[in-house]
Amino acid sequence: MSATAAETRVRLDKWLWAARFYKTRGLAADEIGRGRVSVNGQAAKSSRELKPGDLVALRQGPLTRTVRVVALSLVRGPAPQAQALFEETPESLAARTRAAEAARLAAEPAGAIEQGRPTKRDRRKLADWQRWSASADDLDTGP
Repeated sequence: MSATAAETRVRLDKWLWAARFYKTRGLAADEIGRGRVSVNGQAAKSSRELKPGDLVALRQGPLTRTVRVVALSLVRGPAPQAQALFEETPESLAARTRAAEAARLAAEPAGAIEQGRPTKRDRRKLADWQRWSASADDLDTGP
């Protein structure tokens, strides 16, 4: 393969790793294998070659991000260099903003706990209560 051909096409898993969507290339390949990444609306394989202008949709947690490939890179560089490799679509940015706002306004799960974790004494009282509490159904001996 010539140098110009190598610069115009890069494997999908390498690009996702270089663009810092995933920490390792193996994680990127796993996510692709699970069907969480598509290119131009089609399911993709790790070996799929990307070119500038391709539309990549990837799921990160509950959120689906859609980015357009702007540049290609075979190496993982600093974050500003990685961010220059793609451009997120306006719809994807709006969805991410809505999700962040919803998460910010959601109730804190720990706020529902009023008394905190039970103490040893509380656990013993509960166990003692459960041991001695009997319902009429438990006492039925049958005919």
